[in-house]
Amino acid sequence: MDKQRTQAIKRHSFRETTCQSCTLRSLCLPLSLTTKNLEKLDSIIARGRPFEKGEMLFRQGESFGSLFALRSGCVKTYSVTDSGEEQITGFYLPGELVGLSGIDTDIFPVNAIAIETTTVCEIPYPKFEGLTDEIPELKRQLISSLSKTIRRDMQMMLLLSQKDAEARIANFLLDLSTRIERRGYSADFIYLAMSRNEIANYLGLAVETVSRIFSRLQKAQAINVNGRAVEILDVAALTKAAGSCLFNEKKDSSEEIPSVNTG
Repeated sequence: MDKQRTQAIKRHSFRETTCQSCTLRSLCLPLSLTTKNLEKLDSIIARGRPFEKGEMLFRQGESFGSLFALRSGCVKTYSVTDSGEEQITGFYLPGELVGLSGIDTDIFPVNAIAIETTTVCEIPYPKFEGLTDEIPELKRQLISSLSKTIRRDMQMMLLLSQKDAEARIANFLLDLSTRIERRGYSADFIYLAMSRNEIANYLGLAVETVSRIFSRLQKAQAINVNGRAVEILDVAALTKAAGSCLFNEKKDSSEEIPSVNTG
């Protein structure tokens, strides 16, 4: 995989979007919103400067006040134990909501940090909650997002308890592939914004194990790895390595978005 291809993968995996004409809108907003209701929602959304790599969206223990819808980039959430150890709890891509776990207690239970330049729509929750009374579709979308979060947490618990190291990594790659495809891009090309150390932490593995299995999957011609760019060469082989893809989600026809020409 040459340098030009690597750069193309990075661009198409996490390309910046605008809200009014956003091809990702169907992933975080109901398609049935009228123009008038969309304008009401737009009026409460804050769109500030991009978060640079290493900047925090919010910190563990801070008061919850907003949800964050990613427009571009990638965000990592993690908690810090009493002994000071970091445990990564998730990676978020464009079109996904960050901060849902703070709704119940009004406190963010995790940290959220940009792991590459990231743009977001900040949605003040009290104002958003008020709008859900006016716009029932928003309430349904919020419940759907919460349900997906719960399901993914359960799937992650199963992955860590039932799968060996190779299956964990294969599931991780297939999950990213599926999520990227839902954004209208090729499922065969993944740019990993996260480091090997972060992948290892998230999957409960040693970083040496992650590197070894990436090499093994490449030797088996299931994937081709060039730094942080991963090309899936044989999805059947990768699925076999996964055992079963715990994160594989059935695409909702209401979330169909047009394909994007990355050429």
